[in-house]
Amino acid sequence: MARIYTRTGDDGTTGLIGGKRVTKDSPYTQACGSLDELNALIGVARSHSLPEDVDRVLQQVQDELFTIGAELAVPGGSPRAPESKIGDDEIRRLETEIDAIEDRLEPLRQFILPGGSVAGAELHLARTVARRAERNCVALSRMETIRPVILRYLNRLSDLCFVLARHVNKQQSIPEQHPTFGRH
Repeated sequence: MARIYTRTGDDGTTGLIGGKRVTKDSPYTQACGSLDELNALIGVARSHSLPEDVDRVLQQVQDELFTIGAELAVPGGSPRAPESKIGDDEIRRLETEIDAIEDRLEPLRQFILPGGSVAGAELHLARTVARRAERNCVALSRMETIRPVILRYLNRLSDLCFVLARHVNKQQSIPEQHPTFGRH
């Protein structure tokens, strides 16, 4: 790429891998955009001092989100489609990470408010963006075939972000806060 700007999107469209153009508010761009936003938000969380094991997990997640985004940006299984590395093994790895982290946390007995440390709050926010990315991928799946493993991955990822937020806050000795449900 000679320059970052191409001017091809000035008409409100963007190109997918393979050359197809879609509007910037299409289900393709909504799904890919929310994955990109999630990846960037995880990058922001990683910019803080995180335990090494948490940073390692999040770096792998960022790589996998990039792979998923590339897969979704190829309409109809174009011959230029990248070979996806996301499968059942990656979901099992997320589940193993979730279980290992949960074993170090107090069991939840009530809802908690998102927040805590800066990194913990950003991971809580990443959980909500992961849920939106999942919803956007479900919407895209109504018009394009999406491998079900992608939806399962995003569902587990939101759970991982939740337990990582709790773990990071615990590591920084920040107590969880609970909603009062109108009681003050």
